[in-house]
Amino acid sequence: MLPNLAFHVLTDREWSRGRSMLEVASQAIDGGATVIQLRDKLASTRTLIEEGRALRQLTRQRGALLIVNDRVDVALAVDADGVHVGQDDMPGDLARRLLGHDRILGISAGSMDEAVAAIVAGADYLGIGPIYATRGKADAGEPLGLELIADIRKRYTTPLVAIGGITPENAEDVMRAGATGIAVITAVVNAEDISLAARQLAHALIV
Repeated sequence: MLPNLAFHVLTDREWSRGRSMLEVASQAIDGGATVIQLRDKLASTRTLIEEGRALRQLTRQRGALLIVNDRVDVALAVDADGVHVGQDDMPGDLARRLLGHDRILGISAGSMDEAVAAIVAGADYLGIGPIYATRGKADAGEPLGLELIADIRKRYTTPLVAIGGITPENAEDVMRAGATGIAVITAVVNAEDISLAARQLAHALIV
């Protein structure tokens, strides 16, 4: 049985209003985030490891999961709970081989073919999106809507984490379509009150 994947908050210094990664993560957990995903596209490997170690300590103290975006090496270096890879990152089967079976592997999927390939590669969960239009990822592509989530859910039991434009107003629809959880960036990281924004989303997940 996988740990609680219901509510991922992805770090992003571009959207954090100058607040530290630790401050953002701590307040997000206060509001109900169950997973902190270290995502920093611009940082050096050394900086990522420093950030990852600090987040590892925080998440252990607070009972949240730590997942590293893209970087299997960094995840192993900081003893993270797992890694999330996209379609342009390390292939899922190789990531699984390096991670072993004691860590969580998430793989992004934007189509049924990508979802099936990710499941075959050994994904513990799929990141499905973008569900709605999003400003948090410039390369996210066109919104998918809810149909893909519903279609995958009919065929597979693999947990599905929806990402892209998720808000308290639409989170309930996402969960009803078959998602196991959600992942957000700007909806929490860019909020004036991070813990309140997270709390509102967490409440919306109770369907």
